Amino acid sequence: MKGFTLVEMMVALLVFALLSAAGVAALGFAADNREVVGRRMEALARLQSARALIKSDLEQAADRRTRAEGGVSTPALTGGAVAGAPLLGFVRRGWDNPDAAPRPSLQYVEYRLVADRLERRVRRALDGASLDEPQVLLEGVEAVEVAFYADGQWAPAWAGTPLRPLPQAVRLDVRTATFGDIRQLVLLPGGVL
Repeated sequence: MKGFTLVEMMVALLVFALLSAAGVAALGFAADNREVVGRRMEALARLQSARALIKSDLEQAADRRTRAEGGVSTPALTGGAVAGAPLLGFVRRGWDNPDAAPRPSLQYVEYRLVADRLERRVRRALDGASLDEPQVLLEGVEAVEVAFYADGQWAPAWAGTPLRPLPQAVRLDVRTATFGDIRQLVLLPGGVL
């Protein structure tokens, strides 16, 4: 009867140990990769949610002037490259009212870049009310540029007038640390490119 020699057993154990180590390393890599993919998917979901909210707000922009907390009159839509002003400030239609609260279906919405966060703020009442706490839409935002399309050209700022309260379209160019440059183009009600 012939058996295995000690050398053959040692070689077999070495091969088994190498295969086991490779298997453990592969499982560890897969677990690390799953965590990275999960974080990336969460960031992508936040980005898509922010883009959908911005699009929804702008597509429902209303020609409605408002008064800020101090009573200062503001145009129907303002924004762009104006120091201290929001990136976008406007009134939107379609504010859901499931509990039938005594309020309009219009809502003032404002977007600002604060540090590296894109924030959305609203007012509970259109005129004279203060802004609610900010809703952080995106983090890791490096820059945001807004452009407004009207009369066949793009402008870096917009302050609506009674004769021309809303532009035809709004373009947002957002640079994020995670996804790089992202461009979003939204037609406003009645807008044509």
